[in-house]
Amino acid sequence: MAITSVLINVTDVARSVDFYTRHLGVEAREVTEEGAVLDAVTATIKLVKIEAPAETSWIADDLQAGFRHIGFKVSDLQARVAALQAAGVPFQLEPIHAEGDVWITFFYDPDGTLVELVEGALQYHEVYDRDAVDQDWGLGDPDRPRFDHVAETVADAHAAHEYFGELGYTLMGGIHQPSDTRGFEITYLRSGDSSLEIFEFGKVEVELREPQLTAPGFLAVELEGAAPAAAKAVGSAHGHRLYVDADQLVQAIGED
Repeated sequence: MAITSVLINVTDVARSVDFYTRHLGVEAREVTEEGAVLDAVTATIKLVKIEAPAETSWIADDLQAGFRHIGFKVSDLQARVAALQAAGVPFQLEPIHAEGDVWITFFYDPDGTLVELVEGALQYHEVYDRDAVDQDWGLGDPDRPRFDHVAETVADAHAAHEYFGELGYTLMGGIHQPSDTRGFEITYLRSGDSSLEIFEFGKVEVELREPQLTAPGFLAVELEGAAPAAAKAVGSAHGHRLYVDADQLVQAIGED
């Protein structure tokens, strides 16, 4: 079912709490030396302290399969960008007017997790589930940044749709990228008040990355429900059983 939280490995809890509360408007529910739980409206961000971080193999290239970024909806993108720039936060992409008639920008949190801000109601080029789109749009402009999605690059979008369908996700809509020569297409799977954003590249191959549970940055997306039949167990961490799909997105499903 829906995303309940995003788990992020951090090297300095206080620094990450300050970053997310200051720049992303989350509200701290619980903060300890070992981590924090932050309220992002439609889900929580769980920060997890790692003592001996491994060097990450994640790179900012959408042709690397698995986790790509976490996204927040905002109503004041330019003001937040100005504050991020003033604080010296590194950007991966300055604000642009993107396909789907939205403004987007990408930047990094202190441990290298790629974060997207989205302003505007996404105008899907393809609508597969009108009710889901209406519910998405019905959330309106947020008073403070609202967790919106996790993005994943996959080798086979149809297989990904089936995998997440077992977790209750419906195929909501799609966005074409006609100027991208790699055959880039985005589909959106919906459950509850957030989405999974699926990247597929029809004209080039994507590269798999082995999951890392002790590297800084994104650790896992926590999902409701039972693990799909195709899920592969990769261990446990912080009270959660961890699985990966065929594209190596780490998912926390069920309690350890």
